Formats: sequence, C-alpha cells, structure tokens
Amino acid sequence: MRLPPGFNTVTAYFFVNDANAYIDFLVKGLGGVEVMRHKNGDHITNAQVRLGESTVMVSEASTEYPAMQSAHYLYVDDADASMNMALSAGAISIMEVENMPYNDRQGGIKDSHGNIWWLSERLVEGPY
Repeated sequence: MRLPPGFNTVTAYFFVNDANAYIDFLVKGLGGVEVMRHKNGDHITNAQVRLGESTVMVSEASTEYPAMQSAHYLYVDDADASMNMALSAGAISIMEVENMPYNDRQGGIKDSHGNIWWLSERLVEGPY
C-alpha cells in the first residue's frame, strides 16, 4: 500500500463552512502547519494541514458534501499549553485538563465549527 507523506491509513477529512477560518484554527489553535491548498475560485476544494505526525484534509462544505461535526483525540506534548493555545484561538473548553486513569493528561475543547478535540499528553511509555 502506498500512502502520501504525512498520511496514515485513516485520515480525518473535515467538510466545514468557512474553510479558511477552520484552517486558521488548525494552525493557530492546534499548532498545525498548512501543507497545501487547492481552490476552485474562492472555494477550497482540498487543503492539507499537518498536526504532529498526521495530516488532515479540509474542504468547503457544499450541497453535495454538507458540513458535519466530528470528534478527535489529538496527542500533544503539553496538554495544558495546548489547551491554552486552543482557547486563545477561539475554542470553548468542554473539559478541564486533568490526569486520567488511563495515563493521559487530557482536556477537551469544541472548536467554532462544532468539532470536539481531546487534547492528550501521554504520561507514561507503553500501553494503557
């Protein structure tokens, strides 16, 4: 199986209203790096944003592909700093950062497009 660089076997694909604003949140709120952006006029048909070791895709919602919400578990180096960064970029806290029984330090946010992100810092090496 061949995969493009930065992609995993399963890749999140966001269909959102105002894709420009969503890409901005992924970069400023979650520390992503925009890799590329394809447009048809003003319409973003496909953008790619690198989050750590993974790449996600973003497209402007349409009648054929309406906006939809999703939930994601994002491993980060520092859950507290990541939570503060996301909140500074407009996210809403849905769960304060705390140590979990499965050895992650985790907090939750909802972005302005309605997606939930669990920002998790692994506290130990190895399995849960």
